Amino acid sequence: MESDLHQVIKANDDLTPEHYQFFLYQLLRGLKYIHTANVFHRDLKPKNILANADCKLKICDFGLARVAFNDTPTAIFWTDYVATRWYRAPELCGSFFSKYTPAIDIWSIGCIFAELLTGKPLFPGKNVVHQLDLMTDLLGTPSPESIARIRNEKARRYLSSMRKKKPVPFSHKFPHADPLALRLLERMLAFDPKDRPNAEEALADPYFRNLAKVEREPSAQPVTKMEFEFERRRITKEDVRELIYREILEYHPKMLKEFLEGQEPTSFMYPSAVDKFKKQFAYLEEHYGKGGTAAPPERQHSSSLPRLVPGSHAG
Repeated sequence: MESDLHQVIKANDDLTPEHYQFFLYQLLRGLKYIHTANVFHRDLKPKNILANADCKLKICDFGLARVAFNDTPTAIFWTDYVATRWYRAPELCGSFFSKYTPAIDIWSIGCIFAELLTGKPLFPGKNVVHQLDLMTDLLGTPSPESIARIRNEKARRYLSSMRKKKPVPFSHKFPHADPLALRLLERMLAFDPKDRPNAEEALADPYFRNLAKVEREPSAQPVTKMEFEFERRRITKEDVRELIYREILEYHPKMLKEFLEGQEPTSFMYPSAVDKFKKQFAYLEEHYGKGGTAAPPERQHSSSLPRLVPGSHAG
């Protein structure tokens, strides 16, 4: 991909209403796929949307993404304050941890779409208070029920004490935009997360009547807890040393050969649990003796570390 959406917006290269529609369609289509996998991106912004000369978009940078499993309708994660404030949903403002729903990503997509329409960020807050001011200047003062959903106590108090503001009609804020586009944008930027559509509902909006076929849009299989089993294992310092040593052996054939021949490595203090290594590398000893190039046991994956912690046993 040659560029990203930030550069596309910055270039302001005669984008048409058809461009806006196609861009939003692709973003929601990608988001539907991500969310059906039970993944929340959490850091959607123009710089994280790749673009090419054919106007194709791809969502990238899943460094802050997290998984929510089916047995938990909402998930609690650290919000990682490095995430760009301008595209963060109001329920996250000022909170270092929060209950998440897919609505947080829908809000971000709404902010990105608004930026496409105007060429500048919609809510470029300098801090949390300024961010809330900008949101309420456009959307009006939220209801007490909506304020109650915000986890940060200071943010709740600030909104509760705020003077009453009336919402600005989106047709005034975006005077040249397609009315159908603004209707959908207003839904995505609902202050209360329960009032925002999910990605599939947004794709079914009349704005995409001649473009989207919801039943044909791709979906993913939900990510299972088994795929993140490694995150729940408790490992000791000794385990970490063994993992590091096994990694070194894999990328240094000379050290591996010394180990298999029972020689003491001259430049590396390897872990004390040698017996475990001997069992793990018995397979290698046999295959290297035959001139093979097999990977060590429990090391058939392309990731840099094995999936199993030393001390566990493959079936």
